[in-house]
Amino acid sequence: MPSFDITSETDFVALKNAVDVAGRHIGNRYDFKGTSAQAELNEKDKLITVHGDSEFQIGQVKDILFPEMEKKERESTKRLDAGAVQTVSGNKAKQELKIKTGIEQELAKQIVKQLKDSKLKVQASIQGDAVRVTGAKRDLLQEAIALVRKSITDYPLTYGNFRD
Repeated sequence: MPSFDITSETDFVALKNAVDVAGRHIGNRYDFKGTSAQAELNEKDKLITVHGDSEFQIGQVKDILFPEMEKKERESTKRLDAGAVQTVSGNKAKQELKIKTGIEQELAKQIVKQLKDSKLKVQASIQGDAVRVTGAKRDLLQEAIALVRKSITDYPLTYGNFRD
């Protein structure tokens, strides 16, 4: 029986490239000269830290960073979980953006419930941080992909590992 997996994985190579390009743009901007404005990626902790002199400057750095991330990987900014802006050592500020990977349990349950309620003849099961969808025909699986794509727009999902 044909099957495929619904997952959500971060391409850290593209993300690192986007942060590096944004760092170069920040370094070249005249209004950031002599400030602490920068963005850095910590792959181990899955965290992007944005530094600046004020909350306004952090917003400007994010305005440079987010389009670069979108160029490298579509919808990658939707997987960021922004923390509160913290003041560090007097007049400096920083904000941590946590990178979410995988499909959370609630979203996986929502996908499974939606596929069952749709009356499509497919079976969906949660396997770790992925959802496996199995059906009798390819056409049913394509309909399932179209249904999930149309309904889940607030989180980037990938559809892969197709098996006949």
